[in-house]
Amino acid sequence: MKKQSIIALLSFLCLSAGIPVHAQLQDPRHNLAIGINGGVNLSSVSFEPSIKEKTFLTPSFGVTIRYISERYLKMFCGIQAEINYSQRGWKENIDDGTGDTYQRSMNYVEVPLMAHLAFGKDKGYGARFVLNLGPQIGYLLGESEKKSETWHPNERPSGVIWQYGKMAEVKFDYGIVGGAGIEARTGIGNFLLEARYYFGLSDFYHSTKKDPFSRSAHSYIAGRLTYLFDLKK
Repeated sequence: MKKQSIIALLSFLCLSAGIPVHAQLQDPRHNLAIGINGGVNLSSVSFEPSIKEKTFLTPSFGVTIRYISERYLKMFCGIQAEINYSQRGWKENIDDGTGDTYQRSMNYVEVPLMAHLAFGKDKGYGARFVLNLGPQIGYLLGESEKKSETWHPNERPSGVIWQYGKMAEVKFDYGIVGGAGIEARTGIGNFLLEARYYFGLSDFYHSTKKDPFSRSAHSYIAGRLTYLFDLKK
């Protein structure tokens, strides 16, 4: 699994770097834009053994830079990079009759590097359909757990209680992120509304045979609003 994850990550790195270079043989562009982004994550963690989870909404915000290098047929090709603060984690669905509640908040700095594709008008104002896809790395800044005042972990019928009080053992995170959305190009800048999905390829707990979890990887569905202004058209 680890070897396959590394191969997948390298493949997306090649994709992110390769599309703009190839398209330079077509109709070149030199559009550089920078801006800010913000939104929410619908966060969860893939555990093995599994843990029942509820909806967990967490914030995300950061800066975005984008360079469109060319137009290939009717498609604009480029690269989009971001540096984001992103909160992740999970909220448990505890249905054992104890009334216990539990959630873990994990704060990351994220750096996605994505191939950017857009379809729409070439000049002037209007709307474009956009696709972003590529690898993402992250680093855990800190974490905290929140649980109810009454606490009965030993009564869990599933017997999965190792996560309580167990902080992350691996701070570096990596995976694949992709999204689609609509960009409105206006006289005061460009506004991009995007739905995004992140699939983690790394575990934040050790996953050897002697460890309690064989998988502990982040994933989230995100809504993002990005504002960009052109430095170079």
